[in-house]
Amino acid sequence: MELAIVFAAGQIAAALALLNGIFTANGQGQIGAATIEAIARQPEAAGSVRTTMFLTLGIAETSAIYGIVFAILLLYANPLIAMYLAMAG
Repeated sequence: MELAIVFAAGQIAAALALLNGIFTANGQGQIGAATIEAIARQPEAAGSVRTTMFLTLGIAETSAIYGIVFAILLLYANPLIAMYLAMAG
């Protein structure tokens, strides 16, 4: 019974980690919209604004990548199961 609870907790945690991707996509959309507005207001600053946008998008994307890695870790190499089996065994 307890092993099933550990599996379920891992599945729920993985689902929450994948929700990070939804919020990251929303944030990246807002970054893009703000960049378009900034370039529309000041076309002469388009180069620096675009560079800043790509840097910010790269930083935001790492959050989604960490969420995916964490979810895969919990689904396929869950350290909680090993700890549970060591304690129960």
